[in-house]
Amino acid sequence: MMSAFLALLLSGSVAAPRALSQQEILDAMNASQGYNVTATTNGPRFQAEVLMRLARRARAERPDGPELVIGHAEWFFAFLARTGLSREAAPLFMRLSYEHGQDLQIDYRTDRVVENAGPDGPEFAASVRMWWPDRAGAPSSFSYADLVSTPQLKVTNQRVVAYRLLEIGGMVVYGQIEGLRGRPTSGILGALFQLIGEGDLKESRMLLSLDGLQISRTRAEKWAVGVTQTVTVYPDGHADKDIPPNRPDLKALAARLEAPLKIRYRP
Repeated sequence: MMSAFLALLLSGSVAAPRALSQQEILDAMNASQGYNVTATTNGPRFQAEVLMRLARRARAERPDGPELVIGHAEWFFAFLARTGLSREAAPLFMRLSYEHGQDLQIDYRTDRVVENAGPDGPEFAASVRMWWPDRAGAPSSFSYADLVSTPQLKVTNQRVVAYRLLEIGGMVVYGQIEGLRGRPTSGILGALFQLIGEGDLKESRMLLSLDGLQISRTRAEKWAVGVTQTVTVYPDGHADKDIPPNRPDLKALAARLEAPLKIRYRP
């Protein structure tokens, strides 16, 4: 049976999503400078920056949409052009996304993402969906390891991943995450998650210091066990648990990441 959305799309009542070109994506990627974009630990920052840049540009031209589509090939080859890497030398998280055909669609219309759009809401809000086709023989997930962080991490992408992407006072938020799992594989937390298995990633927030450090706070849940981890990511991609000592500026950033958010998401 034809879905209601497809019926509306064919009738012309809903605008078809606009596919972005490789050059548009590359232009947005080129604007991200000052850190190692090939490091797994910098991946969330890089993706958020590029998506927000593309969405803001589209919103300035077409505030009412349509949604944007980023094809897996356009994203991957724009990344290779941005970094100068060969296909074989690309980081694993990029290669796996390309090899699985993981496309992305983003709805940047703020009033369709949060109820509190306007002066009291986020400066940017979008709904993002990533997926690859559900065809015969298609895998249900893929995983990769991050070996440069402390603790080391394993991340698993389900076939469909969805999240809300927000910016609030300079803080980037990945909210209402679905389809992403992860677990530490080293240290005390690694031993804990070895017992309970991978946790479902629920939310991640990040802020940047004046000297380019990324302070990230991520929450994961597994059954009744919840773990929240604050991590400092350096521009080269090295990451350490918590924040360095004797840095009151970073302590202030970490406190901001812990503060409750007054966000009301739309379905």
